[in-house]
Amino acid sequence: MSEYASLVDAKIASNPILYLPADVTVPADVIELYDRCRVQVRSLPRVIEKMGDVRPEDLPAPGLLYLPNKYVVPGGRFNEMYGWDSYFIVLGLLSSGRYKLARGMVQNFFFEIKEYGAVLNANRTYCLTRSHPPFLTAMIRSVYEYPQCFEDGETRIVWLEDAYRFAKKYYANWMEAHHRAGDTGLTRYFDIDTGPVPELADDSTYYFDVIDWLLAHPRQYSGYLIQDCRRSDPSIEPASLSTGCSPRGGVLCDCASVKGHCLAGDFYLGDRAMRESGFDSSFRFGPFCGMTHHFAPVCLNSLLYRYERDMAGFADELRVAGDVERWNELADQRGESIRKYLWQEDEGLFQDYNFISGQSSRYSYLSTFYPMWAGLATREQAESLRRNLCLFERAGGLAMSAQASGMQWDEPYGWAPCNLIVAEGMRSYGYFDEARRIARAFTATVDHGFANDATVREKYDVVRMGAEVHVTAGYKENVIGFGWTNGVYLKMRELLSQIGE
Repeated sequence: MSEYASLVDAKIASNPILYLPADVTVPADVIELYDRCRVQVRSLPRVIEKMGDVRPEDLPAPGLLYLPNKYVVPGGRFNEMYGWDSYFIVLGLLSSGRYKLARGMVQNFFFEIKEYGAVLNANRTYCLTRSHPPFLTAMIRSVYEYPQCFEDGETRIVWLEDAYRFAKKYYANWMEAHHRAGDTGLTRYFDIDTGPVPELADDSTYYFDVIDWLLAHPRQYSGYLIQDCRRSDPSIEPASLSTGCSPRGGVLCDCASVKGHCLAGDFYLGDRAMRESGFDSSFRFGPFCGMTHHFAPVCLNSLLYRYERDMAGFADELRVAGDVERWNELADQRGESIRKYLWQEDEGLFQDYNFISGQSSRYSYLSTFYPMWAGLATREQAESLRRNLCLFERAGGLAMSAQASGMQWDEPYGWAPCNLIVAEGMRSYGYFDEARRIARAFTATVDHGFANDATVREKYDVVRMGAEVHVTAGYKENVIGFGWTNGVYLKMRELLSQIGE
């Protein structure tokens, strides 16, 4: 927080502001930051008990949210601490012997839960209304399993007691009504704010690109578009950002307008939910994931199943009477619902479930393997998944889907975190050849990219085994860094050393 560069945000066209929780005194190094760089330092208007108590629109301008410990950022335009990115970064730090830094990052999430209501998508004010895929207990378990992160055994168990308390509070966020996937007993992604997201200063054409695509493909999903109430002439060509258009649902917001059309309020809800999912963007939940909030997704519910099992394990370690049975019962219930709604026997895949339409998605996505990583797939289901690995295997690793939509989270792109999740899932079920094959292919792609230009990237074209990308909508870069790719590379090298090259 004492580095000026951490406050600058390419995604927002405004001067840097650092916000502190309402009940936190300005630390000395933050005072020095103001003296050196004239960065504005402000306090949030009130204490936050749960997500939504303070919203971005309650603040005069967007800014960075204070965290007490040092952290590693993903890289490029992402110069803040992210939710699910940090799990893979922490794994890499632990593999590199950076124990204090890894533990400090997890403790930053405890601070976020206490002061900002949840683990946030990122510590920016425009993320105060959404979280990120819940890897918190996996992070806690990873740090706890390294005694080097602690001074002694007593400190370690006290740390786990605090971790358990914060993890329980964060779990409650996912059990709120807005996260319920209808009456399925499952959970969905959802951002409690409405309208277009504000963090698109360096990707300002995104919503216009979406409208242009929808106008060119009217049969794909016409429900996303409505007539701009301020424009009666659909022949008007220039794109504009119109204020006062009334999207479906009666939500007044600033919205993109092209040729007399703008995006419905329901699309913006899906767009925001997509950003909570971390998979931004693909066509997995309809074009541009505009229906994300209509689905009970395989990834989220698998993560929460593992979260519940982890909490049972922590409760057992801490000897918390009654909690072990309660957490295991929650996991059992979720596992039963996952198998009921998400497992598709005819395909041999776990598929996302649209609880609004009552239909299973047929969009095969790499998240189908999350139940193996979480340990909830049966042996028969795991074997079906293993046989279907060929749907996603490419020369340079696993592609996110078999659909080349032009989005960065679809084919031909492969991402480090999902490649590791599948490799570890395969290994945990005894499919060592498959785990080895995935790890070899993806690390070879990273090696190939590094040999070409001495960089490590956010994502890779796993068909061509390169870092060159051609994304048609959304931010179109392939930024250098990159936090989770570094961490996953190290873990995959470890995996190969354990099961044989």
